[in-house]
Amino acid sequence: MARFNRKGVTKILFAETIAAADYMPTLVEITGATDYTKAVAAVEGFALENQEIETPDMASTFVAKIPGDDSATDSSLTFYEDDVKDDVETDLAKGTTGFIIICRKGKTASTKGMDVHPVRVASNSPAITADNEAAKIMVKFSITDRPLLNATVPAA
Repeated sequence: MARFNRKGVTKILFAETIAAADYMPTLVEITGATDYTKAVAAVEGFALENQEIETPDMASTFVAKIPGDDSATDSSLTFYEDDVKDDVETDLAKGTTGFIIICRKGKTASTKGMDVHPVRVASNSPAITADNEAAKIMVKFSITDRPLLNATVPAA
């Protein structure tokens, strides 16, 4: 098993639409998606959590658990702000719906590790600071349905 660094490998895309009900994008939909990889400064969330249910009983002092409901973690992308273009501000404005596609192991055809998150933009806010750092914008996303996880990037 070869280890790797996500930087330089993982790709982060935004697709306005995906036709398939199971959120499996076609190669055309992936190619047509906006590739934000180079603009992304930080990634938070984009994972599932399980809310386990405690199941104590009178036969033991041990409290067992069973799986409960799944929910998405709070998810956001922090982008570097462009001093000329406002693509992030307009394309990912509050209320925008679409799909965040994260190709964890790259977007080469037949590569495993593609996650597709149906999203609605919850907020799009510049991070104003006097610190010595690049200007950034944080976009928070609501995950609107169960994501497609660990899919294979489609071939032509």
